Amino acid sequence: MNIFPDFKSPIVDATNNAVNALVEGYGDTFNEISGSILSVLLLLENALRAVPPVVMIILIAALAYLASRKILFTVIVAISLWAIGALGMWEQSMQTLALVLVAVLLSVVVGLPIGIMSASSKVMRKITMPLLDLMQTIPSFVYLIPAAMLFGLGKVPALLATVIYAVPPLIRLTDLGIRNVDDSIVEASRAFGSTRWQILLGVQVPLSLPAIMQGINQTTMMALSMVVIASMIGARGVGETVLLGLQRNDSGLGLVGGITIVILAVLIDRITQSYGNRIQRHRSEGV
Repeated sequence: MNIFPDFKSPIVDATNNAVNALVEGYGDTFNEISGSILSVLLLLENALRAVPPVVMIILIAALAYLASRKILFTVIVAISLWAIGALGMWEQSMQTLALVLVAVLLSVVVGLPIGIMSASSKVMRKITMPLLDLMQTIPSFVYLIPAAMLFGLGKVPALLATVIYAVPPLIRLTDLGIRNVDDSIVEASRAFGSTRWQILLGVQVPLSLPAIMQGINQTTMMALSMVVIASMIGARGVGETVLLGLQRNDSGLGLVGGITIVILAVLIDRITQSYGNRIQRHRSEGV
C-alpha cells in the first residue's frame, strides 16, 4: 500500500513546461543577454591574458600596496602570484579572475540598490530577508540548473549562477550598514534641508562603506568558490583543472588546482580586507 501521493510528476512536468515556454517565447532575448555578457567577459579575459605576467604581477602588487601600505604584504602577494605561474596555472587563473571580477561587478550593480531599498523600507526588508535566507540555504549546485536550462552550457550560465549565489552577503551587509548609521547624523542632515537622496548619497552610504566593503569581500569569496563549482557547466579556468583531476583520478592535477584556488582566495581576501580596513581607519580618524 502506497501512502504517498505523487508530487514528483506534477512538479517535473510544470517545471519543464515553464522552462520550455520561456525558451520558446523569449529565446532571442536570452541569446541577446547572453551575447552581451559574454562579450564583456571575453573582453576582460583576453585583456588579462594579454598582459605579460611580469606586468600583471607588478600591477596586482601595486594594488596590494595601495590597499595595505605594507611592504611585506606586497612582497608576499608578488611571490604568491609568481608561485601560480610556477605551477603552470597562470592562464587558468586569469580566466577565473575575469569571471570573478565580472560576477562581483554584476553583484554590486544588483546588490547595492536592493540593500539600500531594504534598509529604507520595512516592507521591502520583510520580502528580501526570507528570500536571502532561502538563497543562502540552497546548495550551490542547484543554481547551475536554471542557468543551464535557460542559457545552455558555457561561461554565461556559470556567471549568472555565480551572481545569484554570491549576491546575498552584499545585500545583507549594505542593509545592515545603512540601518546602523547614527540617527542623530541623519536628523541633523535633514534639519539642514538635505533631501532624501542627498542624505542617502552624502551621509548614509559613505558612513556605511566599511560594511559595504565587507559585503563585497564576502561576495568575492563566494563568487570564487562558485566559479570552481561552475566549471561543471563550462566555466573553465582553475575550476576546470580541479574537475579534470577528479574525472581522471589524477590527484596531483587536482592538488595543483586546489593550491591555486587557495592562493587566489587568500590574495583576494587580504587585498579587499586591507582596503576595507583603511576605509574604517579613515572614518574613525574623521570622527
